[in-house]
Amino acid sequence: MLLFSRQGKLRLQKWYQAITQRDKKRITREIVSTVLSRKSKLCNFLEWKDLKIVYKRYASLYFCAAIDKDDNELITLELIHRYVELLDKYFGSVCELDIIFNFEKAYFMLDELVLGGEIQETSKKNVVKAIAAQDLMQEETEAIRGVLDEMGIP
Repeated sequence: MLLFSRQGKLRLQKWYQAITQRDKKRITREIVSTVLSRKSKLCNFLEWKDLKIVYKRYASLYFCAAIDKDDNELITLELIHRYVELLDKYFGSVCELDIIFNFEKAYFMLDELVLGGEIQETSKKNVVKAIAAQDLMQEETEAIRGVLDEMGIP
């Protein structure tokens, strides 16, 4: 899964196969340039090497997934849409800056949706609950850390 801007800046990447860093950079560069060079009226699916690329543009961000030739493009497009809905729900109309400054939340939401490259959770309600629980845990940890700092305990 790749998220990138209209200018080609990579904002988030999640790989579900072991690939070297060098190959990741090459693949990312090729996919980003291919998707950005396509006209907006063209289909959101394209064949690339032995994979299918499914992408969708939301505002200034492209959400892109590479899937096997046998996988269903529409389910992947729905997964991308579900992810965007979750981001919108959490951030309130998500924008590129939300992803840049809160990338850990964006990764957490993606991890709640997809595990090992397969859809893990389809319920938006369950994902939102998990995110709320994680936020609460983070706030409690920060509060405890603040108390310990006040006491002089590192």
